[in-house]
Amino acid sequence: MNDSFFSIRPFFNSVIAITITLTTTLALAQEIPWASSAEEVGMSSERLERINQVMQRHIEAGNIQGAVTAVARRGKIVHFEAHGLMDVPNNREMTRDNVFIMMSSTKPVLGVAAMMMIEEGLVRPSDPVSKWIPEFADMQVAVLADLVEENISPVSVNSENLPAYRLVPAARDITVHDILTHTSGLASGGLGSAISNQADRRPPANLATTVPKFGGYVLDFQPGSRWQYSAATALDVIARIVEIESGLPFDQFVQQRIFEPLGMSNTWWNVPPEYQDRRVVIVDRDMSRFFDVPDTTYFSGSYGLNSTADDYLRFEQMLVNGGELFGNRLLSPRTIRMMASDQTNGLYQGISRRVEGQGFGYTVAVSEDPILGNQRRSQGAFGWGGAFGTRSYSDPEEQLTAVLMLQQPFRPAQNDFENAVQQAIID
Repeated sequence: MNDSFFSIRPFFNSVIAITITLTTTLALAQEIPWASSAEEVGMSSERLERINQVMQRHIEAGNIQGAVTAVARRGKIVHFEAHGLMDVPNNREMTRDNVFIMMSSTKPVLGVAAMMMIEEGLVRPSDPVSKWIPEFADMQVAVLADLVEENISPVSVNSENLPAYRLVPAARDITVHDILTHTSGLASGGLGSAISNQADRRPPANLATTVPKFGGYVLDFQPGSRWQYSAATALDVIARIVEIESGLPFDQFVQQRIFEPLGMSNTWWNVPPEYQDRRVVIVDRDMSRFFDVPDTTYFSGSYGLNSTADDYLRFEQMLVNGGELFGNRLLSPRTIRMMASDQTNGLYQGISRRVEGQGFGYTVAVSEDPILGNQRRSQGAFGWGGAFGTRSYSDPEEQLTAVLMLQQPFRPAQNDFENAVQQAIID
């Protein structure tokens, strides 16, 4: 290579830096447009008002103290409202820009990051995790001592109430596919989880120092043999793989590759001090571990994000658009379909209750038969939620996205919101 290249290389680097800055600035400046009326995009203004009515009923009944709800169809917002109070003792009204603890609503963000790696050929779903993290080779599975078969159903146990058990070798390595579909058996609340020593994730712990320790965990079942939710651990393994392949800490990767292109300027693991007063306060729940330790160094792909309804509406709009928003393409439509198609071959059964008519893709649940599943979504709709009540989904058939922000998990309010959204569609 001649010397002239090196003389102009700083110029090219400057151009690239300016281009990235301009792209980010444009995304931050852009907003999802409002429809001139709900009818413009095939929805009923009158029927959308039922969202406000059902939220108010649940507030008056004491089921929730407040919520933020948002709906867009055909790329335009038709509903965006705040309900009730964000801070009851101080009588502070909920606002559309209030900040919510997202809990497992973090997982689809990890899903998009993983699909980027898959799309770019850096990661394959069939790849064993041990390719990047050698500690995951030769794992073991916990089974009950008095059973011959190795694949037992999860049992309700804890470290102080252990049944007799034995350890058997895992039949194969855990794969990326297993982790993304919750079929790995890693930290999914069964016998293996109960007998494993849990890694400390408090500062200064990070993914690089902590995830290899998960390789010493005992699995709850043979990889790929069943679906069992890993609420707070398994997806962190994929976050670490993203770090290794991208060369960026996971929080920086999603900031540069997801949040900035989408203009998600109010989504963080660590909420900046100037935004703390926008956080929703729930009197009967101890939030101290979220509010009093704001500077985590462990950027989980399973939980940990804080965000607003506007930001998550942007995220969902990108998904329903087939991977693009504001002219910024994050993924291809085919990659989105891969993420949002059942990848478990019928293993998905739900978390706390058995569900019908649903499958599970990569980090998201998928509606396969909404009538059988008693869902108020169309076939092919997909999404996920968080333990504190947040829920968002994309419905490609209806070109619709919906976001419900709660900090009090109350299933009837979630179901009533989705019902109100669906019945407002009039063409």
